[in-house]
Amino acid sequence: MCWDAPCIRACPTAIDVPGFIKRIAHRDDLGAARVILEANILGDSCAHACPTSVLCEGACVYNDVDGRPVPIGKLQAYATDPVVQGGIQLFEAGPATGKRVAVVGGGPAGLSCAAELTKRGHEAIVFDGAAEPGGLNTNGIAEYKLERTAALGEIEWLKSLGVTIRHNTVVGDDVTFDELLDGFDALFIGAGLGDIPLLGLPGEELAGVLDALQLIADAKTRSITTDEFAGKHVIVLGGGNTAIDAARLAVRLGAEETTVVYRRGSEEMPGYAHEAAEARREGVAFRFWSAPHSVVGDGRVMTMRCTRTEPGDPGPDGRRSVVTSDGPPIDISADVVVRATGQAPRRSMLGELSDLELDSRGRVVVDDEHRTTQPGVWAGGDCVNGGKEVVNAVAAGMAAARSIDAELRR
Repeated sequence: MCWDAPCIRACPTAIDVPGFIKRIAHRDDLGAARVILEANILGDSCAHACPTSVLCEGACVYNDVDGRPVPIGKLQAYATDPVVQGGIQLFEAGPATGKRVAVVGGGPAGLSCAAELTKRGHEAIVFDGAAEPGGLNTNGIAEYKLERTAALGEIEWLKSLGVTIRHNTVVGDDVTFDELLDGFDALFIGAGLGDIPLLGLPGEELAGVLDALQLIADAKTRSITTDEFAGKHVIVLGGGNTAIDAARLAVRLGAEETTVVYRRGSEEMPGYAHEAAEARREGVAFRFWSAPHSVVGDGRVMTMRCTRTEPGDPGPDGRRSVVTSDGPPIDISADVVVRATGQAPRRSMLGELSDLELDSRGRVVVDDEHRTTQPGVWAGGDCVNGGKEVVNAVAAGMAAARSIDAELRR
């Protein structure tokens, strides 16, 4: 009954939360799902993967009443799960305009852009280099948050709307940007970020040093089992949400001890505080002001060696730098070391567009309508924002689609 619901403002896709909850209350579950999915076409996966405690539920007025928000995420899942996973299509492709749009990347940004364009009557074709599209939704979000089968079910639902996806098609190898610019009326880049780069540590080549995203993907496809982690000591390097996900996954895989090592303090961790609190409750330890120095072992990991750090002077952004402090190195017993220190931008691929401007961090520069500096090209998602939530990527993809639609109709 909020007259000015803060939960709507807190949602990047501005879902009408009071509106869909009222429909549930009046037994209009399909109507509730329609309200959600019109605003966020990937509203089903977002119901499970979104950090609702810092978005819609974090803004709920009931936090000030009894400290317990309305369970918006669970209500959203209640409405959307039967529709999306049950294959009930609430929308249809718009009257054909004869316009074609190429979408690079089959993650949340690309899929949401393609779906919105399809609803507006344009032919949207998604080019994705993976065998199965979905980006991090399919392979990069921990299974305890978003099941892989649910992510793939959502993609099938989008296909039933009319979205076309070309799998195993790497832009730059199988098809060039020039071919896409020549063969389509517009181009959207939602390619996300690249791999987690090596840190350049001595011993990083030892068996037992893993990539966090690959670990999560292997766990989702069941290609890694509890036998490989049971009773092990696991060190996770990094302080973001992926690091916390990897640590909580290690616990679920049976690790005896799991420690997150971060070179700054707890208050400066980029990962969500509620996720870190959940990890602690599950037995994950955190070691702060420690920077990885080297991996020690004979053929495989035995020890993670770290140097002590301390805060330095504030930088231009106000964030304190990190400097190495005096003192002996810190040796932590380890059987597995997981790198979760951030993904690299796709500079090489994006560099093939000669007029595409990238900022100093390798992120695509766009205007308020998600236009890039390359004529006829729009972009959104992690390749623009550097790595945020699924819902942010969806918001960008749908907004870019509206801008592309307006341009094509002009």
